[in-house]
Amino acid sequence: MGDREEVRRRILDAATRLLHDKGREGVTTRTVGAAAGVQAPTLYRLFTDMDGLLEAVAADGFARYLARKHSQVLSDDPVEDLRRGWDTHVGFGLENPAHYLLMYGRPTPGSRRRVTEQALERLRMLVERIAVAGRLRVGVEAAVVMVHAAGVGLTLNLIGTPPEERDAALPDRLREAILSAITTPAPPDAPDVTGAPDMTGAPGVAQRAVGLKAVLDEAPGLYTPGERALLDELLDRAANHTPPR
Repeated sequence: MGDREEVRRRILDAATRLLHDKGREGVTTRTVGAAAGVQAPTLYRLFTDMDGLLEAVAADGFARYLARKHSQVLSDDPVEDLRRGWDTHVGFGLENPAHYLLMYGRPTPGSRRRVTEQALERLRMLVERIAVAGRLRVGVEAAVVMVHAAGVGLTLNLIGTPPEERDAALPDRLREAILSAITTPAPPDAPDVTGAPDMTGAPGVAQRAVGLKAVLDEAPGLYTPGERALLDELLDRAANHTPPR
């Protein structure tokens, strides 16, 4: 087993170096085999085919990315934590463009890779903390989709733009625009960001609905599955309601 894992690691490292130096087109059975010192049958036995190898390379790179994200200690400010998560995501993509393109550049319609699902779970956790603090304007899932779509789209755009032509201020501007669209300011008189938001007016109703739904999982067994499904539907309706002007 040890030898098998050692060979697998050697192949992954070789494919990663080729991906970094030569791009996707430089990663072939021949080049990887030569760089890792193995024959094609070994590649096929360990990874099935080239798609399997590339998936493993993407997962390996994503593991490093997630390790970086998980190493960030969460603060008392969930919005600031999401802001730092955005910066980490964009930074990883620009530092590792070939890996990023493997993970996000060729999506399969109607499905997601397992490695990207792991990143979405981390993002969902950050967004749920904002909801619990009563500072989310929209539902958790809507916020996750907005942040993910904007962050991935931005990073792919920057990767495809020559470095000298990139707008250095764009990542911060887009980040703040998204945060403004999905979060509310912290109450000025609150002792910290977890203080209760201003619940006056229709926006407060939406915030409270989002916050309540976010904490319901902390009370398992409180409702039957049917009751919980109905309550989730009602809370989603309140969270997404736009009052008439």
